[in-house]
Amino acid sequence: MAAIISEKFRIFNAKQFLESLSEGANDADTARTRMYFFVGRSARWDAYVEIFNISGTFVVGETVSGGGWSATVAEVNENSILVNNVLPTATTTPSFGTTLTGATSSATAKSGTYRYATEEAPPAPLDNYSEKLAIYNELIAAKRITGPFARLVVPRYNWNLTLNPKFDMYRPNYSPTPGGGGSVGKDTATGQSSLSEGKFYVMNQQYEVFKCLYNGEGAANPTGQNATYEPKSQPSPGQGSFANGIYTEPAGTAGYIWKHMFTVPTGDVLAFLSTDFMPVVESTELSRTQVEALAVDGAVHVAVVKDGGSGLPASDTLYTSVKGDGSGAVVELTTDASGTVTAASMYSVGSGYSYGNLLLETGEVYTDSGLTAAAGAFSGTAAIELVISPKGGHGSDAENELFAKRIMTNIRLTYDEGAGDFPVDNDFRRIGIIQDPFDYGTTNFADNATLRGTSVMVVTGASSDYTVDEDIFQAVTGGTAYGKVVSWDASTGVLKYYQSPELHSDSGVVRAFESNAANAIVGASSTTSGNVDTSENGTVSDIAFTGGLATPEIEPNSGEIVYIENRRQITRAADQIEDIKLVIEF
Repeated sequence: MAAIISEKFRIFNAKQFLESLSEGANDADTARTRMYFFVGRSARWDAYVEIFNISGTFVVGETVSGGGWSATVAEVNENSILVNNVLPTATTTPSFGTTLTGATSSATAKSGTYRYATEEAPPAPLDNYSEKLAIYNELIAAKRITGPFARLVVPRYNWNLTLNPKFDMYRPNYSPTPGGGGSVGKDTATGQSSLSEGKFYVMNQQYEVFKCLYNGEGAANPTGQNATYEPKSQPSPGQGSFANGIYTEPAGTAGYIWKHMFTVPTGDVLAFLSTDFMPVVESTELSRTQVEALAVDGAVHVAVVKDGGSGLPASDTLYTSVKGDGSGAVVELTTDASGTVTAASMYSVGSGYSYGNLLLETGEVYTDSGLTAAAGAFSGTAAIELVISPKGGHGSDAENELFAKRIMTNIRLTYDEGAGDFPVDNDFRRIGIIQDPFDYGTTNFADNATLRGTSVMVVTGASSDYTVDEDIFQAVTGGTAYGKVVSWDASTGVLKYYQSPELHSDSGVVRAFESNAANAIVGASSTTSGNVDTSENGTVSDIAFTGGLATPEIEPNSGEIVYIENRRQITRAADQIEDIKLVIEF
């Protein structure tokens, strides 16, 4: 069955995402969606190898090999090892069940799940349940995304005649040519098979966005011409004219016609303008409401000479009405000595058209714009294409007209935002979006501005400083608790950490750290030793403790993770602000 998912559906989904952030009467309303931007994964990226049937113990720094694959051991865990320096090539993988042997330790194990990664080549995210659990295990903090932090965006095209000398013009009928034959498509001037992929709008140096209605196309220039002057609402003398929201190049140029769509306000420039994307301003923005008021449904703004023909009244200026389901549109034609049409333009754009045609025959062509003085009898013809505006008229619906099928979120992480929820003494390597997470230990939707994803303890009597990203351990009931340090504050004794089943299990179980003053919290690499302050039952650094321990603020595995991006490390500092622009395409 021949079928497509239309661009309109993608735009609809993007708009629904944006609208969901403010739907409903308040945060308790089930109609509202609560989106959180999150950061996670402070530990470096190394290749992960699941191991089983283990004999002996691998040693950090030794070479492990098997089945033509080898690597250097970076970290040893109960049921996995992390490795780097993979050989003979970065893409070489150990097959499932390969016997791996340590060169120094002589330890052996069978290989299970393998996932290659380095600091320069983070692993591609996986869309599965296990990945979701891993993300929660390594989650550092999250920040609420509300309406002011999100915009619909489109690809950015700047006014630059070196990079962008020619633009596509709006047309409603671009389409690819099917591989199986049976029809012929039509490409844009820049060689795209759809308007949505075309370069048919521009942002000028004053942040005014214009849509190209005409690009100089004609019988002599079937793919259009290069632009000459920058479209502006206030053009310099001799560089075109602007009236009723339309900019037109002056005579002697390609004659580009541009429709002003909106002007990006300063706030949106700072928050949502990136190298590759620009925002579609909110519908309440003044520049947009003014444009919408000028839109004319079913207007005909452009007439293109496809074939100048011959035999029309010669060396004259002629007028003819557009035939169709609208009214008021009149085309102006210029002919040469052979009766060939050399130029066509709209004398009046009319309204209400969904289709239109020209009858270039005796009795339908006039020598005056009022269509009262019929031209003399003639026998000739020409081919003129009429370009009718989209539903509502040009400028009536910026999202649909510019194919806004992407959302940009702009999240600013200001120092240790959220009373320390976002630590500044460590980096992160994963970002994403969670929909409707719960507060920890409840089924209540979270609604705080920021949420901490780490567990926390207050340590007293530390012999030195714990090191971020080092493993810590404590003897607990039944075995040993392991975790990884995310943040350490020596002045308050607040230590933030996370635990992962892949890296921190003991006899197959991830054991919780205990409020036990007798059993030390030891840093695996720093050898720092301290004890949980079991007397701490108050608030330290805006965190409520019970017996010196505190849970995360996000319930693990709650909500839905709708976006994941693994990336190179993003380093933080106490005096640093991160401005993170995240683009999601539907």
